[in-house]
Amino acid sequence: MNLKVKQRVALSTYFFLTGLCFATWASRIPTIKTFFNFNEAELGTILLAMPISSMIGLPISGWIISKFNSRKPIIISFLFFSFSLILIGYATTPFVLIVAICIFSFAMRILNIAMNTQSITLQKQFKKKIVSSFHGLWSTGGLIGVGFSTLMVKLDISITNHLLVISLCSLICALIAFLYLIKGDKSISGNKLILGKPDPFILYLGLLVFLAALCEGGMFDWSGVYFKEVINEAIFTYGYLSFMTCMALSRFFSDKLMDAIGMQKTYILSAVLIALGVSTAIFFPTFWPALFGFCLVGIGTAPIFPMTFILAGTSNKYSPGMAISIISTYAIVGMLIGPPLIGYLAHAFGLKSAFFIFIFAGLSFIPISKLLFIYKSKMS
Repeated sequence: MNLKVKQRVALSTYFFLTGLCFATWASRIPTIKTFFNFNEAELGTILLAMPISSMIGLPISGWIISKFNSRKPIIISFLFFSFSLILIGYATTPFVLIVAICIFSFAMRILNIAMNTQSITLQKQFKKKIVSSFHGLWSTGGLIGVGFSTLMVKLDISITNHLLVISLCSLICALIAFLYLIKGDKSISGNKLILGKPDPFILYLGLLVFLAALCEGGMFDWSGVYFKEVINEAIFTYGYLSFMTCMALSRFFSDKLMDAIGMQKTYILSAVLIALGVSTAIFFPTFWPALFGFCLVGIGTAPIFPMTFILAGTSNKYSPGMAISIISTYAIVGMLIGPPLIGYLAHAFGLKSAFFIFIFAGLSFIPISKLLFIYKSKMS
């Protein structure tokens, strides 16, 4: 196995493990809701801890990118990431839970930016596109995470033991993979955040990941609750499982889809699938239609993040790491607004009505992506 293949496998491991740990947390949100007896609005407020703590990490992540290679931030942030997952499982008061979630989210921000920066660097060593495959492995990790969570719920295994096992196993694998990550990938230019009028190219990319984060984050945090409280399904992880399965499978074909129909049409296709999928789950709130609808949403959301990160790597103003850091901030705002907004709307109007926000977000990909490619054609 040559060096670049070893580096690809190592980085793939981190994407997989991050998806596994995140899905483990997200799939047990209904358990946490029940344990603390939160209502929808209270849960929405608790979920605010993730994007707020991640936003705090913006200047820190920018500084890390300008000072270090991506390798060390990956392993250090993963250490905090895995240990905070254990703390979530042991939390017995809302305060401890919020602290654990804040550490979890802060570490995940650094981890995601470092991993995606390394993926753009590694992409340059391959002729074919490979970025979507990393995100596919993130989703595969998420799929296995929610599948394992489903088994844990079915066997009535405590959340404490469940999160502890996942965290320790992930940490062992991460330490081994660290040995083969890319070294010396720090960019020598474009590492400073330039204040002033927003760069239109970065702005459009940021709006696209904002909408993607609103859809993905909402599905991560609320799909289980939707299946439990609207579909009345005892094994509430089925909805999340269907969403993650289709997103994972679709991401392995996203690179080929982009090559076949182009990025602009891929954004439009994603918009249609998200709107159609959410509509199906809203208007036919029974098990099989909702399951099918969540599958369509998974397929629709799959290409957005990898496609947008690929475009970010072509910025003329910023290095790949800084461009990803900036547009990731838009994604965090999407996560900041999305899940809590769903909680507040659900508390006021019901969870089915709250899900209409996903239809609006999905269809918004069409005009924004059109503006992006018009601008891009003018600049080229």
